[in-house]
Amino acid sequence: MARPRFQALKGTQDVLPPTSARWEALLATYATVVERAGYGLVQSPMFEDIRVFQRESEGADAVRKEMYDFRDKGDHHIALRPEGTASVVRAFVQHNPLTPWKVWYATPAFRYENAQAGRFRQHHQVGLELLGTPDPDADVEVVTLAAEFLAALGLRQVELQINTMGTAEDRVRYVDVLQAWLRERVGDLDPEDRDRVEVHPMRVLDSKRRATRAVTAAAPPPPPPARPPLPPVPDGLRAVGIDPVLSPRLVRGFDYYTHTTFEFVPTLVDNAQATILGGGRYDGLVEELGGRPTPGIGFGSGIERLLIACDAEGTFPPPDTRLDVFVVDVTGGAEARDLTRELRAAGLRCDRAYDGRAMRAQMKAADRSGAPYAVIVGEAEQAAGAAAVRPLADFGADQTLVPRDDLVPHLRTLLSKDAP
Repeated sequence: MARPRFQALKGTQDVLPPTSARWEALLATYATVVERAGYGLVQSPMFEDIRVFQRESEGADAVRKEMYDFRDKGDHHIALRPEGTASVVRAFVQHNPLTPWKVWYATPAFRYENAQAGRFRQHHQVGLELLGTPDPDADVEVVTLAAEFLAALGLRQVELQINTMGTAEDRVRYVDVLQAWLRERVGDLDPEDRDRVEVHPMRVLDSKRRATRAVTAAAPPPPPPARPPLPPVPDGLRAVGIDPVLSPRLVRGFDYYTHTTFEFVPTLVDNAQATILGGGRYDGLVEELGGRPTPGIGFGSGIERLLIACDAEGTFPPPDTRLDVFVVDVTGGAEARDLTRELRAAGLRCDRAYDGRAMRAQMKAADRSGAPYAVIVGEAEQAAGAAAVRPLADFGADQTLVPRDDLVPHLRTLLSKDAP
């Protein structure tokens, strides 16, 4: 009987080299941008008590439908993380750090939804949170860092949309108005969004599905907040050179947003992957998770969608992951073992062949590796305490015999000449 051949489950993917090198470069770029502003990395568990994500508030049933939740062997009801903010806020409540608390994260997130381009059941996010201050300049800083990150990826065709949700009470009043309006048009919505009219109408307004967007384009906008909102964040953004578009229907789907909400939308990408980064202020979430009233603001951004936007603009290509050197050893393999270790310790990227292959096979492997130079050790080189350095890109070039003690500086000199 043949054994089964397993594949990645629907809505998941394997990220393999060389694509994974692009992910590494994106994470390094993100960390560089946000750490310049004093944000530190936070790592929290991928699963939590389900109540961290499903609270007694608007849309709890809708959130539950998309969560991966189960009871563990201790009969604890837990859920895989569907988004990053709630876990970070739970950690804030638990550990009570000094404020303002500025942290960033990179994490997988899990939502049971129809898989499509840029939308996976396991997707990956980068994000940050700033907790402990209601200062509108904190909003400006968070949005500015988001813009700087996107610019660092080379993205230029991106529109910043911004709105204010007012207070939690303002949101509740608007939900009643929106729900009544949607009930009259439920049959025109995308089938995936129809159930949400009763349990979470704000998620309908936030939907990116074409049929739903065609309906909600005419939805009533949120009324002016009953209480004065925070001082205008858009003015602060313009002062630092960012020109936002005021979008009164921008509400964001999660139930904890108040006051500032914002999204970055690429203009060259299809609506199904419209938003590549979004966030807002959530001044009641810390209290809802058991902490003292503490204001907060943050954003999240999906790596998969970011790369789709980069491809649409032709920016942020995969980094050059080629090797510096490929070691060819036809004396049995011990020389390659020791020489690769020596070269790697000196900071050079190098690889070798295995299994005692012939010279011809090893040179083919060297050509495929992308390394500009091969370091060859045969019996003559071994006896002379030397190695031959051969350019791989120029087939007609002569190889140079280099003493082993001089090999590292010789290679560094060659590589520095090749560098742009």
